[in-house]
Amino acid sequence: MAPGFAAAALLPGASFAQRALLSKDRLIVRSGRPEDLETPAQLLNSWITPNELFFVRSHFYTPIIDASSWRLQVDGNVENVLILTLDDIRRMPAATITATLECAGNGRAFFDPPVAGVQWRKGAVGTATWTGVRLADVLYRAGVTANTRYVWLDAADQGIGAAPDFIRSLPIEKAMQRETLLAYEMNGEPLPVSHGFPLRAIVPGWEGAYSVKWLTHLQASTRDHDGAFVQAGYRYPRKPVAPGTLVAAADTVPLRDMPVKSIVTAPGPDAMVPAGVPLTVAGFAWAGEAEISRVDVSTDGGGTWQPAQLGRDRARYAWRQFEYVWRTPAAGLHRVLSRATDTRGMTQPAVPAWNPAGYVWNGIDAVAVHAGTAVPQRAADPAVAPGGDSALLNARCLICHDAELIAQQRLDAAGWEREVSKMIGWGAPVTGAERERLIADLVRLFPAHRPVAP
Repeated sequence: MAPGFAAAALLPGASFAQRALLSKDRLIVRSGRPEDLETPAQLLNSWITPNELFFVRSHFYTPIIDASSWRLQVDGNVENVLILTLDDIRRMPAATITATLECAGNGRAFFDPPVAGVQWRKGAVGTATWTGVRLADVLYRAGVTANTRYVWLDAADQGIGAAPDFIRSLPIEKAMQRETLLAYEMNGEPLPVSHGFPLRAIVPGWEGAYSVKWLTHLQASTRDHDGAFVQAGYRYPRKPVAPGTLVAAADTVPLRDMPVKSIVTAPGPDAMVPAGVPLTVAGFAWAGEAEISRVDVSTDGGGTWQPAQLGRDRARYAWRQFEYVWRTPAAGLHRVLSRATDTRGMTQPAVPAWNPAGYVWNGIDAVAVHAGTAVPQRAADPAVAPGGDSALLNARCLICHDAELIAQQRLDAAGWEREVSKMIGWGAPVTGAERERLIADLVRLFPAHRPVAP
């Protein structure tokens, strides 16, 4: 059991922000168990995302930490093994950074053919001001050796059944950057439980899974970690592949830096606006380790583009807000698009390259706006509406997962077969006789290639 992990309640003197999980009232529940919550894009309307509106990504169930017994252990290729309390860490020189975090799978729902995983759309992203200590300062105190190449980050959350431990392997060069933190505060408050209380990594510019929550253990190593979440997960094909292609892990590389991207957050999808009245198109753009150089907006479906005004708030690893005043929208249906360019000269593509994990969707964003016309009724979202029942599915799948996570998948028979086989490998209690029945039920209840609206 990881140091400091406890099933008991939090320290009695902890604040309400520490005691409570985030409210689900205003966020989209992609999964309740484990907790995966998406921010509706229209609620992303400030440079700093409030804690209660910040998306939540969890691989396993959220651990409950007793702050009084929690410890961070630092070992491996070090001269001095450290066992640090939260007070020990807080006594070290503090550092603060404003940084955008984005789940690598943000936008996964837009890939075709569909891929397995949480079907994020636009809102698995947010920006916060993080305060903590530099990871480099902790490693210096431990006396990390010169031959160290990676730092392994482990946490208190535990896999279900035989699921592998969630460990990320951070190259030493990134670990030693001044901006890489071990954070204990988020937007001036102690980390909420869902965001990693009492300590999480903040690895700015890189995909969000490197910013490991609920940290308990750092290990300096001469080699990359050999676990599934390093050698098989969060990887990208070495070269472009045809949509639907299976790619061996040996033909992939670790996903690290994030690509240039923008989203329109106002007006919202299918907004109804008066014709002939000026309208502000607003949103955010970000680019991993690079910065945003410009954002262009189109109000005619990509026929013409105009530069947007970038907001004054800025930080190296944070998104930029943009606005464009649309002078005279004529009556009718309009497609409003945003397209960002970064300081590396990279521009959002019309359609990003397909990959088997559904990572780094950064296609040009679009919203439909209805000026002076009635808004057509949108059909119920098929990605979250189960189409029937299965006693076998209820008995074997819902013991660990919420129905939302299963219902949102859009897999064909081969895709469901791969997912069921993975879950059996991780300890799901499915017998050989039940396996084919379960796959057939999943295919019947959740048809593949259901459309996903922007």
